[in-house]
Amino acid sequence: MTEQVLRRVAGYERRFHALFEEYFDTLGVRLDAPSFSRFTPECLALVRDLALRGGKRMRVALLHEAARLVSEEPAEGLDAAALSIELLQAHGLIHDDLIDDSPTRRGGPSTYYAYRDRFPRHPRAALGLTVLAGDLALALSLQVLLDAKAPLAVRQAMIETQTRSAADTFMGQIADLERDFTAAPGEDLLHTVADYKSARYSILAPMQLGLLAAGEQPALFEQELRGYARLVGICGQMRDDYLDLFGDAAVLGKPTGGDLRDGKRSYTVSTLLATVDGAGRAVVEAALGDRSCTPQTVTVVREIAESSGAADRMRADMRRHAEQARALATGWRDRWRDDAVEFFELLPLWSVDRAK
Repeated sequence: MTEQVLRRVAGYERRFHALFEEYFDTLGVRLDAPSFSRFTPECLALVRDLALRGGKRMRVALLHEAARLVSEEPAEGLDAAALSIELLQAHGLIHDDLIDDSPTRRGGPSTYYAYRDRFPRHPRAALGLTVLAGDLALALSLQVLLDAKAPLAVRQAMIETQTRSAADTFMGQIADLERDFTAAPGEDLLHTVADYKSARYSILAPMQLGLLAAGEQPALFEQELRGYARLVGICGQMRDDYLDLFGDAAVLGKPTGGDLRDGKRSYTVSTLLATVDGAGRAVVEAALGDRSCTPQTVTVVREIAESSGAADRMRADMRRHAEQARALATGWRDRWRDDAVEFFELLPLWSVDRAK
C-alpha cells in the first residue's frame, strides 16, 4: 500500500484501540450482570484480553474507507459499527479456537485454554464458559448497534447487515467442517467455504456498514460488492492457509502445520494432494491428521511443496484472484472518490503479500 494509505490505516488502528479500551472499561458498569457473580467479570476480562490483542484492524479500515468512498466528512454510527465488527470477530475467534482445540491465539492463550487452566478439574465448565464467552461477544456486537448514535433507519439497516453476516459465517463454519469429510474438495467448494466463512463478515459487511453510515445504499451495488468481497476473501483464506505451512510461527503467534495435523482440506493441503505423487504424496498423507506430527515433518512437507511446484501454484492463484478484485475496484472510480477507491484497489495484493 502507499504511504498515504498506510498512514490512514495506522490512524484508524490507533483511534479504534483507544475506543475499544474505553468500551471495555465502561462495559462492566453498563451490563446488568448478577451482583454476586464472579464468573461474569472473569468472562468479560477474557473477551477483553482477546479482543484487545488484535492486529492492524483491517476490518475497521475497510469500514472507514467504505464511508470515505462517499464522503470525507465523519459519519455517525462508524464507531458503533467498528465496535460491532471487532466484537463479532472476537466471537468467531473464541469459537474457532474451541472447535480447533487451539491453545494459542494472537500470541497469547486462547479463551478455551485460559478456561482450561482456570478449571482443570471441570472440563465441562471450561467448555461451557468458552461457548458462553463467544455468545456474549456476539450479543454485544449487536447491542452496540442498537445504542449507536445514528438515525433509526441506519441502525436498523446495520443490525440487519451484521445479523445476516453472522448467520452466513455460522453456515460457513458448518461447511468448513463438512469440507473435511470430502476426500478431494474441488476449487468451487473451497471458494464457497471461504466466501461464507470469512469474506462475508470480514470484507462485505464492513463495506456495507461504512456505506450505510455515509448515507449510501449498498443494496444498489449488491452484486459488485459481493463479487469484490468474495475475491478478496478467497485471497485472504488462501494466504491464511499458505501461511499455516509456510509462515513464521513467531510472527503468526501460533505453530505452523496446524491444518496438516488437524487433517483439514485447506487450500494448501488440497493443492499439495493434487500436485505431489509417489514418495512425496505418501509423506503428506501420513502427516495429514497426525496430531503428533513433529515440526521436522512439517518442514519436510514444506520442502515437498516447494520442490513440487505446489507453493508456486498457490502464490500464482492468490495473485490471480487479487488482480481480478483490483480490476473490479478500479471500475468504481467513475462513481466514488478516487483516494478511497485506491485503498480497495491496493487491498487485494496487500492481503496476498502480508506476513501474517
